[in-house]
Amino acid sequence: MNTSRFGDLEVICRAPAVGTHDHPLLFVHGAYVSAWCWDEHFLPWFAARGWAAYALSLSGHGPSRRRDHLDSYSIDDYVRDVAEVAARLPAPPILVGHSMGGLVVQKYLEHHDAPAIVLMASVPPQGLMGSAVGLMFKKPALLADLNNIMNGTEVDVSSLQDALFHQPVDAAALHRYYRLCQPESHRALWDMTLFNLPQPARMHRPPMLILGASHDHLIPPDQVHMTATTYGRQAEIVEGSGHGMMLERNWEQVAGRIAGWLAERDL
Repeated sequence: MNTSRFGDLEVICRAPAVGTHDHPLLFVHGAYVSAWCWDEHFLPWFAARGWAAYALSLSGHGPSRRRDHLDSYSIDDYVRDVAEVAARLPAPPILVGHSMGGLVVQKYLEHHDAPAIVLMASVPPQGLMGSAVGLMFKKPALLADLNNIMNGTEVDVSSLQDALFHQPVDAAALHRYYRLCQPESHRALWDMTLFNLPQPARMHRPPMLILGASHDHLIPPDQVHMTATTYGRQAEIVEGSGHGMMLERNWEQVAGRIAGWLAERDL
């Protein structure tokens, strides 16, 4: 693993022993986490198969710039982070965005093109309101704990398990993930709810793979299908997985599907 600085942004890179793909992969994390979530499994797995694999920590996340200014960052700031890193890579990257990162990727396409994109359990272009209403009725305690995490308040680690996982997760790993989690920008969350939603008519339309998880409480399958319908695609729902698709026990099924889809397009 090589952790480097692109300006003031943390970027984790896993370089392949032999590069066999023209375009690198750039992974964009969701709310409450940073680049580490991709390096648990995905970055080394894709590097072993010939991709240069990168993951950035958005502004205010992990060791990236100005954690103390977290609440000032908007979705547009996160889009600029992605553009800043993409411009410094050796070739235009294939973008993989999870949850909030998926919405950032959609907003990125309003101003930039990409060889292909993958949306994993992504916030839909209609925003977070539908998800929030669903949580309010089905998982009110989880919604309350997410708000507490956003405010930097300690919560029971079981809330993280409920939010991210459907399959069993090792207790030591769960506590490690919990320690790596962090608050999220209030401004960015409001952007995703109401104020700065994607504008599909303005977006470039590269090849797009849209994945969801059958047991996702945060972005349930109906929200994933809504995204796919907006872009004229068919969603693929991974059975037996929760929201943290890159961390679940069946993560390799998800990685394999992405790799297969890219191979079908000679990417």
